[in-house]
Amino acid sequence: MGLTADQVSTRGRLAGLDGLRGLAALFVVLHHCWLLSFPGFPVNGAPAWTGWLLYGHFAVVVFIVLSGFSLAVSPARNGWRLGSTRTFAVRRAWRILPPYWAALLFSLVIAWTVIPQPGQGVPTGQSVLFYGLLLQDVFGSPSPNGAMWSIAVEAQLYFVFPLMLLILRKRGAAALLAAVSVLVVAVGALAPVVPAVDVLMRLTPQFAVLFAVGAVCAGIVRAEERQVRLPWHWFAAAAAVPVLLLIVLAGSEWVVANFFWVDLAIGPAAGLLLTAVATGRPVPLVRLLDTRPLRRLGSFSYSLYLIHAPLVVMLNRLVVAPLVPPGMSMFLLTLVLAVPVCVGAAWLFASVFELPFQRHRSWKGLREAVRGRFR
Repeated sequence: MGLTADQVSTRGRLAGLDGLRGLAALFVVLHHCWLLSFPGFPVNGAPAWTGWLLYGHFAVVVFIVLSGFSLAVSPARNGWRLGSTRTFAVRRAWRILPPYWAALLFSLVIAWTVIPQPGQGVPTGQSVLFYGLLLQDVFGSPSPNGAMWSIAVEAQLYFVFPLMLLILRKRGAAALLAAVSVLVVAVGALAPVVPAVDVLMRLTPQFAVLFAVGAVCAGIVRAEERQVRLPWHWFAAAAAVPVLLLIVLAGSEWVVANFFWVDLAIGPAAGLLLTAVATGRPVPLVRLLDTRPLRRLGSFSYSLYLIHAPLVVMLNRLVVAPLVPPGMSMFLLTLVLAVPVCVGAAWLFASVFELPFQRHRSWKGLREAVRGRFR
């Protein structure tokens, strides 16, 4: 029998979610190692068995669904009530901005003094402005960090999250999913023929649906026992199989060109997987995700996501490329060097710029903690 969401939680933490975050962040690191070693994206010029590493974009899909889910767990337990919108905004800013701005500065220094991101020019003053204000998806400029595009999208979704909860509370899950999906699908359908609508595609509008899917699925924490006991992991598998077949049969070029629609297709499977994990199933997977190494990795997964790209580029281009040509040897050597360096650097970075802001929710608390450490 499956466990309830409360039974698999510890002090409010749902078992397995941190592990999922950690694995998703690590997958993005592997993806960038792969991209730098096998030129030609979106064409897969690598051995077929490594082709799955081409799709690092889908880890971001999982992050967005997981973000909507995690943020909605507490409101779901409270009748879909968020509380103070101002408090929510302040807490989100406190959580994401300090590590983000520190990572932006880190990325800019590397791009200015060591090596810029592949395919990008040296960052400009506009890069500093747009990335600093989280407007990089609205206004174009040379990117200092190839992974930071999605942070702007997620931050913008925070602004509509209170409205999503209001719809959930007043009209229900079906109304929320229908409203968001109709708007987003209309944008996707009109974008190829209406230039004014095509501009909206810069905002990655499909992520609004994914975020809403995550929020809806968080309702499992307040579901009745008979709903909790449903085989959510099998529902997730059933939703994933057609999408996986489509990806394999259509090929990487078609999939990348149609990320908008493929992302929407992946959303239900990702949401159902989170629902399953929140109910403690499948048990072997939840136990694996809740092992100490994966929980630890998940605790600083945001930092790993934020700072890995400049590090991978430096190691690949300045250390590995002079030694071996592009291909499997470059990929393996990049992996051997980049994974431990990125994980170790992210842990150190998080210890200063991320984890203290998780543990202390005000400048006063943070200052007192720092003073106590040095007494």
